[in-house]
Amino acid sequence: MDLLKKITVLSLEQATVLPYLTFLLAQDGMRVIRMEHPVYGDPNRLIGENVLGEERMNSYYLCINAGKKAITLNLAEPEGKELFKDLIINLDVDIFATNQLPRNYKKLGIDYESMKAIKPDIIWLGVTGFGPDSNEAAYDPILQARSGLMDLTGEKGGDPQVLGIPLPDMGCSVHSYGLLMKALYKRAVTGQGTCINMSMFESSVSWLTVPITQTSSFGKTITRRGNTHEFFAPVSVYQAKDGFVYLAVGNDRQWKSMVGLEPFKGLDKPEYEKNEGRIRDVEHLNSAINNITKNYSSEELIEMFRSITVPISKIHTIPEVLKDPLVEKILLRSKDPVTGKEITLAPPPNMTPFLKQSNKELSFPPRFGEHNEYIYGEKLGYSRQRLQELKEKGVI
Repeated sequence: MDLLKKITVLSLEQATVLPYLTFLLAQDGMRVIRMEHPVYGDPNRLIGENVLGEERMNSYYLCINAGKKAITLNLAEPEGKELFKDLIINLDVDIFATNQLPRNYKKLGIDYESMKAIKPDIIWLGVTGFGPDSNEAAYDPILQARSGLMDLTGEKGGDPQVLGIPLPDMGCSVHSYGLLMKALYKRAVTGQGTCINMSMFESSVSWLTVPITQTSSFGKTITRRGNTHEFFAPVSVYQAKDGFVYLAVGNDRQWKSMVGLEPFKGLDKPEYEKNEGRIRDVEHLNSAINNITKNYSSEELIEMFRSITVPISKIHTIPEVLKDPLVEKILLRSKDPVTGKEITLAPPPNMTPFLKQSNKELSFPPRFGEHNEYIYGEKLGYSRQRLQELKEKGVI
């Protein structure tokens, strides 16, 4: 939507939770400016391999920062605070976002009340680990541990495991995205800005829909179950000749179709007709299914189960995911104008009009302070001499 191209986002961001959010906003075509401290910058710039042969452009940083511009600013300095006000007013910033600790808001002049005084219709987002009243440091695995996500992940009877992706980070980003869209709608209708406080912990716990109701209301014990399902069977990983498949039988009708297949007819027993009976004997049932599936290739199994409309998939490695025809056509690209290096980026949750117009290409992740001269000079009108003075003083 072309309207979103008119939205300017200024984000004092680092790590994953906020950069992933602004990565999504950039995919909508919004003008995203990431702001960093002129000395310390975003620590994630230093993580991963130095694939470009230059400082602060390591591989981990490149994954979720395409499509943005980057400036540096020291908000602890009085001149930095004045420059910040200039940015908000003269760039007509629509959304300001930060994942600083709450104790730094007032000190840096980025609290909602201070910013509302500068621009009354500002949409303000503060992402924290545990809410605006807590200054507790939060990394994704800590949130996985405290929210119960880790207790639900791993083999039955085994140790808790972290998830394969940082869901507290990225899930909170997606929740924040939705709140920003509501705030933009509210402003369009009423002209009023919004203050949004987003807790990564609250976001993480909100995913526990079944575990919380089952535990609190019905006294069930919900914990790690490995690859099986608490309420449905057979649902698990099964061995094939050439790897593994995940099979999910979601109801008794699908089970009847499954045991109608020639290789599985021996499992057509009265005690397995209902899901409850299959759950009761799930270990023996899964072992019996595994003894059958290991005699077939994954493709043979997929063909079998697709013929009866029962969900099945080979468990793909990431290289195999990249070759999936549904994925290949929606992957994003970004090319470095300096080195010519092209990187592949994860696809969007859905293909936005902006990405269609740009042929699924985003500008290369910005270098540290790359757009200082463009933003402060061209957009705000600061002379090169003034910018040099500010740089020497450690303001930018």
